[in-house]
Amino acid sequence: MRTGLITFHFAHHYGAQLQALATMKAIQRLGHECEIIDYRLPHTTRTNQIFKKSTSVRDMASDAHTALHYAAFQRRFQRFEAFVAEEMDLSSRRYTDFRQLREDPPAYDIYVSGSDQIWNPYIFQDKQFDPAFLLDFVREGRRIAYAPSLGVPQLPEDKAAELKRFLAPFSALSVREKRGQVLVREAAEREAKVVLDPTLLLNGEDWGKLAAAPRHQGPYILCYFVSEPGEAAPYAQALSRRTGWPIVQLAGARKKIDGAKELVFDAGPREFLGLFQHAAAVVTNSFHGAAFSLQFKKDFFTSMSPKERREPTFSRIYSLLSRLGCADRIIGLDTTAPIDAKMDYDQVYEKLEAARADSLAYLKAAVEGTALPEERGAAQEPARPNLCKAEDCTGCTACASICPVNAIEMKPDHEGFLRPVVGENCILCRKCESACPALTQPVKGPDPNCAHGVWNKDDQVRGSSSSGGVFSLLAGHVLDQGGVVYGAAFDGYMAVRHTCAASMEEAAAMRGSKYVQSDLGETFHQVKEQLEAGKPVLFTGLACQVDGLKHYLGRDYDNLLTCDLVCNGVPSPAVFQAYLKKLSMEHGAPVTGLRFRDKAHGWSHSHMTVRFADGGSTTTPLHRTTFGRGFGMQLFLRPVCSKCRYTSVSRPADLTLGDFWGLDPKLKLPTDREKGVSLVLVNSAKGQKAFDALADKLGQVERPLAEAVAGNPRLAYPLTHNPKRGAFFAAFAAMPFDQVEQKYLTPPPLPYRAAAKVLTPKMKEKIRKILK
Repeated sequence: MRTGLITFHFAHHYGAQLQALATMKAIQRLGHECEIIDYRLPHTTRTNQIFKKSTSVRDMASDAHTALHYAAFQRRFQRFEAFVAEEMDLSSRRYTDFRQLREDPPAYDIYVSGSDQIWNPYIFQDKQFDPAFLLDFVREGRRIAYAPSLGVPQLPEDKAAELKRFLAPFSALSVREKRGQVLVREAAEREAKVVLDPTLLLNGEDWGKLAAAPRHQGPYILCYFVSEPGEAAPYAQALSRRTGWPIVQLAGARKKIDGAKELVFDAGPREFLGLFQHAAAVVTNSFHGAAFSLQFKKDFFTSMSPKERREPTFSRIYSLLSRLGCADRIIGLDTTAPIDAKMDYDQVYEKLEAARADSLAYLKAAVEGTALPEERGAAQEPARPNLCKAEDCTGCTACASICPVNAIEMKPDHEGFLRPVVGENCILCRKCESACPALTQPVKGPDPNCAHGVWNKDDQVRGSSSSGGVFSLLAGHVLDQGGVVYGAAFDGYMAVRHTCAASMEEAAAMRGSKYVQSDLGETFHQVKEQLEAGKPVLFTGLACQVDGLKHYLGRDYDNLLTCDLVCNGVPSPAVFQAYLKKLSMEHGAPVTGLRFRDKAHGWSHSHMTVRFADGGSTTTPLHRTTFGRGFGMQLFLRPVCSKCRYTSVSRPADLTLGDFWGLDPKLKLPTDREKGVSLVLVNSAKGQKAFDALADKLGQVERPLAEAVAGNPRLAYPLTHNPKRGAFFAAFAAMPFDQVEQKYLTPPPLPYRAAAKVLTPKMKEKIRKILK
């Protein structure tokens, strides 16, 4: 059979050229002729040129960098061109647009639409499908697809209809990732088999014959990043420190990571293969970086993009590595292997050989026109409830609390945050789904009419509180009625947990800010028991915790008063414990007490005061501590905090407490504001009743709601996601905490700090884009 393959074969991209060659060779080894149709789009070919020749600031910066390394980039260009000429069997005619293909199509028995993102409409200049890669030029001959990618999570209706028309004449369909399979099924109402990337149809020995030996002698860690290194870089740096091996970085992305001994600009496909073949270990964020690590049996780590992590079953790297039993090589998962863990290639290769045989069987049947092999049924996972995605989970415990058989346990994830884990004894009653606030639309209540600036008239209580001491008044009000109070407090191990207080002495431990997520434990069960027994209950917590409690309870209780806090995100308990351990080691005694917001220097000059077992103490402005810096930079907050659904003045609790930072500085108060002023929002009739009952014990002033929002932005919009968050947690997993602290939590040099004060946010964003 004469076979014509159309794919991205000419782009100066390692994955593109190597997958094209692999598909061609795989078909030839099945006993058929195969040529690559030499289809080269001019605008795509232009991207191969050494200089971008653009007036954009980013491209001009790239061209300036290229000029500095011109000889290396020239060698790279020539090596890519030579690889195509020497290794690929091309059609006799070169085509530069679809019209040429349609008017004079090359003649073959079989036409193969090959791999890469050739079915992604948005990568082409006109943002439309290129009909060439969907074989719309074919007059006679069978059409098949081997591992093309749509490269998008969803198709609009018009493009779905267009894809259906294009795919109708195909006799065999396959795709390279699960998401493509779903899109083909939805758009064309046809099944497409998920097959291996073509580079895995050959083996390491095949690729080794094409490899050129690297310049570097001796063991090295190869880094290959096709985008911002992010969380992969700390793994390379940590591995280098542990082994003493230098880092050699193949310049897929031009940004050199800290610690790289050598940056390789001139590698063509042969040199690319050689660098992988001779590496002692590999750290990458490229799919083909992982694929060739597998081919050459290297210990490696890779990473996924944030989009892939949100839906890992649609990620081609997760799909491949989980299929081969080595998804633990993906950085940033609960299952990520320790940095010094070796790979068991005997087990990996047993699965890889089976997957390769399965994909080759499909390719053989598709080319020869015989019956396609039946899809191998994946092992059925036990049915599980559909809880919210990890990045949407607040850790509120509503799902675990409502489970009638205790099948859900809150366990710390790899970042130290508690998340629900469903056990084998799940009876699939799905009560957890109905209790999860993230799976329901938030119910917006009426906005408060005004904001209250409030302070406790008892200066002693006010002094021991973070702001105006209102919590203590609410707690006393409920306790005086024979009730109980639930709030966050430090336990004997300096972990923050929700506890129950039946006296003001016990409630005193709940005063003050706790800048770490609290463990709710069995609190919801206990609250319900107290409510059912008729006791008045005050529950204080974050808005997400109050909402979780209300979803768990399922109805309103007259004897329940809830109070939520204006929140700036919840830091990781694991990071907090690492910080405490470091403080203990530096001081020589364990930490026994900590106040995040000590007002000894005034309300607006909060200090972190730490007490130690030997009687010593330290006090430092919060923002100057490394923990305070990381908290302020949103480096180690729970993922959901950057898209918090409670950032409005429509709150789930009866009352909302915070610091009244927006209070007009010109406003004269009958008190010293440096002792602390609380912000109070009254959100319900029940809240109003409780607030009115405290009138003789507090001072207060009514202020416009807008004033409160201006000083507390979390009442209007969520925090901004810090793009370095993933790298921080990768370093936290791979490095000693003192190294993490030095790299991410210490102030930058003085010139950088000066520039940060001068540059506007827009200027900073432009600089970041240029430097990417």
